[in-house]
Amino acid sequence: MQVQDLIRLIRLPVPPTRATTHTLIYLTSGEANITIGSRSYTIYRHECVIVPAGQVYSFARHDINKGFLCNFHNDIIVGKSGTPDLWKRFEFLQVWGNPFIRLPKDCSAHVLQLFKRLYAHYNAHGLSRPGLIQANFIALLTELHEVYKPLSDSRQTSAVTLTNKFKELVFKHVRTKHLVTEYAALLHVSPNHFNKLVKQITGRSPIKWIDEAIVLEAKVLLHQTELPVNGIAAELGISDASYFSRLFKKYEGVTPLQFRQRIEKS
Repeated sequence: MQVQDLIRLIRLPVPPTRATTHTLIYLTSGEANITIGSRSYTIYRHECVIVPAGQVYSFARHDINKGFLCNFHNDIIVGKSGTPDLWKRFEFLQVWGNPFIRLPKDCSAHVLQLFKRLYAHYNAHGLSRPGLIQANFIALLTELHEVYKPLSDSRQTSAVTLTNKFKELVFKHVRTKHLVTEYAALLHVSPNHFNKLVKQITGRSPIKWIDEAIVLEAKVLLHQTELPVNGIAAELGISDASYFSRLFKKYEGVTPLQFRQRIEKS
């Protein structure tokens, strides 16, 4: 889908939400603002962002931009006879990857042509000829992979690997595990060593990653459910609703109730 068509179809801004598919946005002009996880990104021409499946995201409103947007499942990469883990070769599809990619002009030209081919083919045939769609889409992801830059340029491969596993675990267990010691145990390292490595690689302590994940999950629940604040705290495995409200306000500057009211007004 073209970005300018999307703007006509959905109501912007989009509050914190998540999808079961990956989302790829590529701009040919204008700009777009999107928050992925706890980080915000503004992209311009020759740039793109990828929201991995399940990740929390939100869109700000922008009326003047052009480009392409596509939602896709891992199945489109794997295909009927492909390798089941093929999608894992693309780091930007992992929840711990870098969602932002800046494309050099020559790469952007190739990506644009691939998007145009995919768009034309889909409009003409839908999904009745998946083979060609799959081939072109894998070529598109490969082009992006060639210019992709990881979040960490550290040469400490083992530390980076452990940190990425930690991010995956937080993403998976945010509603049940809130202690640094729990994640250190899952990763078979001491809490002190774990704290040191994560902070060294990311610049943030493990507890901050955990707290931010809790707040992100809360924002989705505040938007997508009608649960009261204490009910949301319970869903997140927090028995003290007042503690939950203080934690939320620490990171968002407003209480959970004020955040929900702000969403409703927008």
